[in-house]
Amino acid sequence: MAVKTKSVYVCTNCGYECAKWNGRCQSCGEWNTFEEVETVVSRSSKAAVKKAASISTKIIGLSAVDITNDEIRYRTGMSELDRVLGGGIVKGSLILLGGEPGIGKSTLLLQICEFLGNDNSILYISGEESTRQIKLRANRLGVKTENLYLLAETDAEAICETIALEKPNIVIIDSIQTMGISGISSAQGSVTQVRECTNMFMRTAKTEEIPMLIVGHVNKDGAIAGPKVMEHIVDAVLYFEGQRNMSYRILRAAKNRFGSTNEIGVFEMVDKGLAEVANPSMMLLSGRPTDVSGCCVACVMEGSRPIMAEVQALVTKSGFSSPRRTATGFDYNRLSLIIAVLEKRLGFAFGSLDVYINIVGGLRLDEPAADLSIALALYSALTDKIVSDKIIAFGEIGLGGELRNVSHVTQRVGEAKRMGFEKCIVPKQSLKGLDLSKYDIEVKGVTSIREAFEMIK
Repeated sequence: MAVKTKSVYVCTNCGYECAKWNGRCQSCGEWNTFEEVETVVSRSSKAAVKKAASISTKIIGLSAVDITNDEIRYRTGMSELDRVLGGGIVKGSLILLGGEPGIGKSTLLLQICEFLGNDNSILYISGEESTRQIKLRANRLGVKTENLYLLAETDAEAICETIALEKPNIVIIDSIQTMGISGISSAQGSVTQVRECTNMFMRTAKTEEIPMLIVGHVNKDGAIAGPKVMEHIVDAVLYFEGQRNMSYRILRAAKNRFGSTNEIGVFEMVDKGLAEVANPSMMLLSGRPTDVSGCCVACVMEGSRPIMAEVQALVTKSGFSSPRRTATGFDYNRLSLIIAVLEKRLGFAFGSLDVYINIVGGLRLDEPAADLSIALALYSALTDKIVSDKIIAFGEIGLGGELRNVSHVTQRVGEAKRMGFEKCIVPKQSLKGLDLSKYDIEVKGVTSIREAFEMIK
């Protein structure tokens, strides 16, 4: 029996499918985003049985899989990128790199070719630039390896056949939204094209054991354009964060099957491309004022790495009936919670005041351990009392005004000492098991916000 098909309607924004056309998508709420596509609904049972018989011969026991003879990861030459990937690029993996236009995605991938090209052949496939344009960019970045091969092509089927024929060690595709399959009627960049091209590249990567790095464009909301299922197909999803008018970039893993998603990599955009920032704490604290109220230093954990960040607070009289609350780099709801605790438990009046919080350097503090630093910055801005530049604080604030225990205290205190701080204010419960004799720094354990405020007077 021949393969049967039927028509379904797919939302080009989120990939939601339905049997008939609708003006508005029930999943994402967007209007006029449905496109008609054909899908396979049945297959010959004889063909399925025959295929199953061939597949059964590929079954192998877990103990029979050998990963000791060959190196399973490629080092990229950038320790920050290797950290985010979990140690390097895994053979046969499919890695998706997304970010705003001009953030440095193509620059990063072309830069790592210089190191990878020492021992590996690399095929760089571009659907947006010609080979001459890539050569100009490579000259600017100082990429001169002889093992880098260029191909300007957008046909995904032809690309996969070329990869299977040439068998390069590593493949870079820039970008997935420019790739297409001739048998699909929808335009390049549509939900169907992106999904099917990603599936085709995934099968090629797994079959040939060739790692592929794919560049993905983002939509206006900051998410990678295309169906969400694309992020489920790939092995790792990396996001480049930062603003184009600022020099610093943060690389973060949203998904990683071969490593942690808590690690970040910090880069700086310079004339020769992206440069690694080995000490993000020093970068984030550079230029910090020493005689201004409303400033405090926080310490958060990004995976296994403690990072210092400067918290700035500004409290001013509001000119409106409803005061403003603005948080840049910090959760707005968490800020409202901290302000409510300060008003209820300590009697501070923020009701008629505008409150502004800013995390310097573009870093976002999502860890509850930053609560105490936010509270100290607010207290300093409200009372105009300066927090010493030699003090660092971290701890989670409860609704009763108490300070709760935080993890990785040893790493945080050690980083504070290395960065030259003299006093560390921490929750008292966090001192259990901490050998203070190893650190030449004053560590004060407190149980409430009120005690923490008394430490800076």
